[in-house]
Amino acid sequence: MSRWKGLPDSLDHRVVRLVVQLRRLKDHSGLSLASLAAGTSYSKSSWERYLNGKKLPPRDAVRELARVCGGDATRLLALHEVALEGWHAERAEPAAPPVPEPPAVPDPPAPEPAAPEPAAGAVPAAAAAPAPGLRIPVGPLVLSALAVLVVAGVALLATRTWQDGPASGRGGDTRTAGGTPTAAPSFIHRLGETFECRVRSRAGVLSAGRSRTDTAILGSGATGWDVVEAQCLLHHQGCDPGAVDGIVGGKTMRAVKRLQARAGLPTDGIIGPDTWKALRR
Repeated sequence: MSRWKGLPDSLDHRVVRLVVQLRRLKDHSGLSLASLAAGTSYSKSSWERYLNGKKLPPRDAVRELARVCGGDATRLLALHEVALEGWHAERAEPAAPPVPEPPAVPDPPAPEPAAPEPAAGAVPAAAAAPAPGLRIPVGPLVLSALAVLVVAGVALLATRTWQDGPASGRGGDTRTAGGTPTAAPSFIHRLGETFECRVRSRAGVLSAGRSRTDTAILGSGATGWDVVEAQCLLHHQGCDPGAVDGIVGGKTMRAVKRLQARAGLPTDGIIGPDTWKALRR
């Protein structure tokens, strides 16, 4: 059984999913890199780069790998199309932040004409109500203070965008009062939040009640209820993934590798169908 190097943590999860499927197809076929080079139009060193995440394989290389290894070319090409978007997005240069324009400083008001001297015994004009239309100049200090208040308000709103799913904190399907299954809410997570794990066995299959999947591909940076399920099962299997926060980080990937090594699987740190079987038994 091949022992692959771990894929870079910075690799986009869409590219990781494609590379994992190519690795598994190559392992199941029993072909070596030299055999792949002999049966395709690509060299051994090219296949080494493709299967270790150093370079995205061309579409034709994916098609030829499926041909020589007996894989499903249609499915692999669909994964390649999605991975291509992730590969370009990963290498896109971030746009430079816009340079804020300095606040405009209003022109100083024109001097008011001098009021005539009041006659003896007359009430001064200054004692009357202020004239309508009188403008009070706003200086740059006041504008700067307003800008700081606006930025602080935006930052406060941004910190409140991390929300939980259902009130119970459980993933997977939910049910209404009448018992009818409803779609599970999308996974939106508050910063620093962790989830409770309650692993149960039904018909010899372990479940934490967060997700029912046994096929999802979870690589570095993946998030969601599938990740919460996997982290709970890792805890139950004695492989500490760290905080059960629904995010695949370095500690979770190291826990997955320990489980894979114990189960005799390739230790790539990626949770796929074979790793799900090891987690749920």
